[in-house]
Amino acid sequence: MTQKTPGQLRDDAAEALRGPGQRRIELLAALEAVEAELRPLVREARRMEVPIRRITELTAVAPNTVRAWAKPDAPEAG
Repeated sequence: MTQKTPGQLRDDAAEALRGPGQRRIELLAALEAVEAELRPLVREARRMEVPIRRITELTAVAPNTVRAWAKPDAPEAG
């Protein structure tokens, strides 16, 4: 068995990151799209007085995020 050089070991370690890293990038993009869809719905739910706790149960959005999204001056998705 041949021993690998430090450079080859670094290259192997970097290559091991490629697949999971790409999946993470794709998931983050999907999460951004879902959050863009959720923001106005959360704002409307709060306007209709749906409790923050219920919104967090239904969406897994953190309470502080619900509060931020529900502010009238919060930016829309985009």
